[in-house]
Amino acid sequence: MSTGQLFSRTTQALFYNYKQSPVQRMLDFDFLCGREIPSVAGVINPGSEGFQKLFFGQEEIAVPVHGSIASACKHHPTADVFINFASFRSAFASTMDALKQPTIRVVAVIAEGVPEADAKKLIAYARANNKVVLGPATVGGIQAGAFKIGDTAGTLDNIIHCKLYRPGSVGFVSKSGGMSNEMYNVLARVTDGLYEGIAIGGDVYPGSTLSDHVLRFNNIPQIKMIVVLGELGGRDEYSLVEALQQRRVQKPVVAWVSGTCARLFKSEVQFGHAGAKSGGDMESAQAKNKALENAGAIVPTSFEGLEDIIKATYEKLVEKKVIVPVKDYTPPPVPEDLNSAIKSGKVRAPTHIVSTICDDRGEEPSYAGVAMSTIIEKEYGVGDVISLLWFKRSLPHYCTKFIEMCVMMCADHGPCVSGAHNTIVTARAGKDLVSSLVSGLLTIGPRFGGAIDDAARYFKDAYDRSLSPYDFVESMKKKGIRVPGIGHRIKSRDNRDKRVELLQRYARTHFPAVKYMEYAVTVETYTLSKANNLVMNVDGCIGSLFLDLLSSCAMFTQQEIDEIIDIGYLNGLFVLARSIGLIGHTFDQKRLKQPLYRHPWEDVLYAKYA
Repeated sequence: MSTGQLFSRTTQALFYNYKQSPVQRMLDFDFLCGREIPSVAGVINPGSEGFQKLFFGQEEIAVPVHGSIASACKHHPTADVFINFASFRSAFASTMDALKQPTIRVVAVIAEGVPEADAKKLIAYARANNKVVLGPATVGGIQAGAFKIGDTAGTLDNIIHCKLYRPGSVGFVSKSGGMSNEMYNVLARVTDGLYEGIAIGGDVYPGSTLSDHVLRFNNIPQIKMIVVLGELGGRDEYSLVEALQQRRVQKPVVAWVSGTCARLFKSEVQFGHAGAKSGGDMESAQAKNKALENAGAIVPTSFEGLEDIIKATYEKLVEKKVIVPVKDYTPPPVPEDLNSAIKSGKVRAPTHIVSTICDDRGEEPSYAGVAMSTIIEKEYGVGDVISLLWFKRSLPHYCTKFIEMCVMMCADHGPCVSGAHNTIVTARAGKDLVSSLVSGLLTIGPRFGGAIDDAARYFKDAYDRSLSPYDFVESMKKKGIRVPGIGHRIKSRDNRDKRVELLQRYARTHFPAVKYMEYAVTVETYTLSKANNLVMNVDGCIGSLFLDLLSSCAMFTQQEIDEIIDIGYLNGLFVLARSIGLIGHTFDQKRLKQPLYRHPWEDVLYAKYA
């Protein structure tokens, strides 16, 4: 066990099992104390490496993340404190690993409930190798104005209130982290404050004892008086009694053992810590307080009297000029995090993203204001979800059924079309699902599957301007634009696309009106007079029928309809639908274990130019 000071203004730590709040609190304490270097040298997250962005005052810094304890110690040889935030299940292995590193001198084990057999092994190894273990079940420790472990001393407001940003003259040790915070407040009120404070931990077998730290405090010149807060249960306090009896402590020791109320209960009582349980008269708070007092400690008659007796002891030391009270000063303000400042109403900040279709902040996500439980309970279909997320409203059932029909009918059109072909070639090249899917989706455009929006746009414009099919087709011809939604490589007048027939039949049965579709049919009649294959294709059918859906359901304004067409909603249907087929082709090729595709030479025209 170390015989002197554990920490200084240059102490750096390695933090195991990253938790943002305690690490940031350590860095904020550093800034408050005027440290030149951050107290956290690195973070250890097993299996991952990189950096964590944190603040050191107003400056944003990158704290290295290491995948193992050995790697972190190698990269930061001057970091001699190991702060272990591992769970009680894994705390033993990681702590033992840290203790075996030659650069590590102090280990704080935060976890509560570490198996007692494991705790004993850690204690034995640490003592045999002259290392210090704080905990298990500790909040850590602090040297005022120099260094603190994790969440020790609580919030910045509490640290400032307790004047922990600069050193005082009192050494304090306790089993309890929560009571430590309370005592730091007491010391700030009645003395010039804390110099070093340690919470050894509340488990039955802590890595260090109250007397270990009292003896250390006795060797630190800046500490002029010592305050000890014990508790019932165990016999740790008796090692301090022995040290006092042997005159190994020359500085005044004010001590109190909590738990005197235990005698009021008829049966044995377990207090907050695992070790706070009296196992007999010797372990009672009364017996310990009496023994401490007899050994020379200054012991009040009750906890309520502890503050007064600390004050009286301090004032005697000031009077004897043993203590020259530390002059106080105002520490620099630590910049407040934006999130907390916004929450407290101190600042306002613009958002970076606007979303109106989904909200995941409550107990369950909602789509356009409809809770997920409602969607499931009312058996909404894919068409209903699309209507909520795309159109931000619940469309009538005939509309959502039409959307689902479009998705089903456009899901795939065989392996020979360009999108499927690209996906197949990519999958056979050994690429992953997303790469194969994207290679097919990237072919969607004016020549493949991307004509739905254009078909709707041109049919709407022509109908709204009352153009005859002749005037519409001929004007497009003069502009050099093919009529979107008209024409097919395979289908013809005598071999119509069955998908078109099914959609038209459904719309005529269920839609209030189909004026745009009927107009498209008249255009088809005219184009068929020119060529046998200029039939309405599925793009033209979906485009014209979607116009009818939007205009006849009485749920969209004209401005909204125009915006839907301009944005590209209708092509979105084809993208969504065809993704299903492209994913299927990817799986099919991988399931069949097809080799790399190479196009045959005989299918290529190798043209020769003069």
